[in-house]
Amino acid sequence: MRTTTVLVEGESDSVAVQALALRLGHDLAEEHVQIVPMGGATSIIHFLDRYGPKGAGHRLLGLCDAGESQGIARALIRAGVGSGPLEERGFQVCDADLEDELIRCLGTDAVLEVIEAQGELASFRLLQRQPSLRERPVTAQLQRFFGGRSGNKVRYAPLLIEALPAGQAPPPLARLVESFAG
Repeated sequence: MRTTTVLVEGESDSVAVQALALRLGHDLAEEHVQIVPMGGATSIIHFLDRYGPKGAGHRLLGLCDAGESQGIARALIRAGVGSGPLEERGFQVCDADLEDELIRCLGTDAVLEVIEAQGELASFRLLQRQPSLRERPVTAQLQRFFGGRSGNKVRYAPLLIEALPAGQAPPPLARLVESFAG
């Protein structure tokens, strides 16, 4: 069976994809799916050279942020992975980033419940009072909370996936995991 390599920007994306895949009953080893965090979208050329048509010849899938999508599209063309919309080439695009997708999918109240369950609601409330964040929407404050402390994105990714109601996941993430079987 041909190996599928899923290229994601970072470790938190990798953890989230794995968590949703497991939750939906995927056995990644059995399905020959490996999720590879690239350490940032700008590293994609290296990974395409390694896993793509000119390298190991794996089936390639991916997840990226909208801000990185044009660079990803150019790199895929360069690597011989075709042209056209990224989604048609197996790469799903998050509007801002995966955390933004999870926050919108869950809603701020559910995200705050996850933070509270981790004993960090007081820390979040303190962050909200910072002058640079006071007037910002709660979603932007949550984004800052997850991205502002080392390890928070990785720590919270599986917790936010676990908090999703059954059958509900951010569309780019759901489409990506659904495509594992293809």
